[in-house]
Amino acid sequence: MYRYDEFDAAYVKDRVNTFRGQVNRRIDGSLTEDEFKPLRLMNGLYLQLHAYMLRVAIPYGTLSSRQMRALAMIASKWDKGYGHLTTRQNIQYNWPALKDVPDILDALADVEMHAIQTSGNCIRNVTADHFAGAAADEIEDPRPTAEIIRQWSTEHPEFLYLPRKFKIAVTGSPNDRAVTKAHDIGLRMVRNDTGEAGYEVIVGGGLGRSPFVGKVVRDFLPKSDLLPYLEAILRVYNLHGRRDNKYKARIKILVHETGIEDLRAMVEREFEQLDGPSVALAEEEVARIEAYFAPPVFAKLPQHSSALEQAKKADAEFAAWVETNTDAHKQSGYTIVTVSAKAIGEAPGDLTTAQMDVLADIAEQYGHDELRISHEQNVILPHVRLDDLRIVHAALADAGLATANANLISDIIACPGLDYCALATARSIPVAQDIQQRFADPVRAKAIGEFKIKISGCINACGHHHVGHVGILGLEKAGIENYQITLGGDHTETTAIGDRAGPGFAFEQVGPAIERLVDAYISLRANDNERFLDTYRRLGLEPFKTALYDNERTAA
Repeated sequence: MYRYDEFDAAYVKDRVNTFRGQVNRRIDGSLTEDEFKPLRLMNGLYLQLHAYMLRVAIPYGTLSSRQMRALAMIASKWDKGYGHLTTRQNIQYNWPALKDVPDILDALADVEMHAIQTSGNCIRNVTADHFAGAAADEIEDPRPTAEIIRQWSTEHPEFLYLPRKFKIAVTGSPNDRAVTKAHDIGLRMVRNDTGEAGYEVIVGGGLGRSPFVGKVVRDFLPKSDLLPYLEAILRVYNLHGRRDNKYKARIKILVHETGIEDLRAMVEREFEQLDGPSVALAEEEVARIEAYFAPPVFAKLPQHSSALEQAKKADAEFAAWVETNTDAHKQSGYTIVTVSAKAIGEAPGDLTTAQMDVLADIAEQYGHDELRISHEQNVILPHVRLDDLRIVHAALADAGLATANANLISDIIACPGLDYCALATARSIPVAQDIQQRFADPVRAKAIGEFKIKISGCINACGHHHVGHVGILGLEKAGIENYQITLGGDHTETTAIGDRAGPGFAFEQVGPAIERLVDAYISLRANDNERFLDTYRRLGLEPFKTALYDNERTAA
């Protein structure tokens, strides 16, 4: 895990002090809201529907227990006792008072955190596979790459005022858990014919009002060329991206209008003209950063745990949680734990102060002091001994964090929606809660299997609805909430944009429609192991459209 050096610490503290003065001038009236807006956005502070919202950066989703405790303290002291996990692996506070924001940023700086570039037309928080450094299928840990990009992009003078916001994601595994093809730039770790590790470079992905799957601009990029090549892409975008229309300003539109072949040629020319060595990091600097991500000192343990098997036999609920919420670890005797922040009936992605403190304690005692925030709004304990799973589960259960639903139908991604967001046109959280309640039976949920529902409260798609197996988009229609449903989306290495099923549904019709959809899937799947996504790809839209609109129970 990266640690600030003296420059980092001084830089962040200086930013806080500068913003403190700007906040004071806003409070005393020296700055108008219009004058203050760009200043607050540079520090991650939004003005939402009811209050300010502070978005805190969690680079590539990685946290220590000390940092998690600081987040808990902030939620307790300056907010309403909880924080909200986002699809960019960040955390948001929905109720800070403006006068307290500099103190919050000071508290974050004390634990090597900040809110810089969590807003604005710049390179946003770099995200990565939430299983990074632990996954059994991993080629290399992507976090050193993400950290190199974070340092390069922070306050980069050429890229602080891009045509639009810019998002980069990195994965080190062939199984893409970082949604790389839905980002402005996606980097997938690959090996060439000689076994050398490098990157497949994807450009032009994005969701929102115009969703696009990213296209490969380079099949293989040597690791040493990473920053020069990224600089070439950003320069082409900065020069040619549209600035006359913010809805057409993302790089995905440039790729779409230019074509990937012409775009590739432009990038390659820019790359050739750059003085690569002046942009690339020196080998010793790369080594310094990589050293921060050395794996923990693991114990030498057998592959299987007899104590775990006995505990599973003695407790069916625990066994179900182990089956659903743990994944293969690269180290014998360890596992990766997904802590669900999706308890039935709760707001997806919300963590209370008490829950954050419990997670910090567990990570410190049983998880090599590491936590991750996933883009799916859950928390990951990446390094847990198999022998410790029983204790970890008991502690999570006491905190309301042991819901056995990872990747199941109630593990729903949902943006804050109209309950909080000034941009939203419909609610998201109540829709998610209603669906969760309908499928609360764990036996039924397990029988349904992997079923990814993603909900957005407006076309900006913060809930990633386009790439949900089932996507739900809330819109306003004649003053009434109206929900469009898309089917067949996928956020993995086989990324796909979902197909719109038909007319929208009224709020109260969404839950029954999803139930009909699930019933149809159960009756149509080839066997109990065929996922909904696979059944949809095999049969297409029509049978599921028929199920959704059965008895014409749709909104006008």
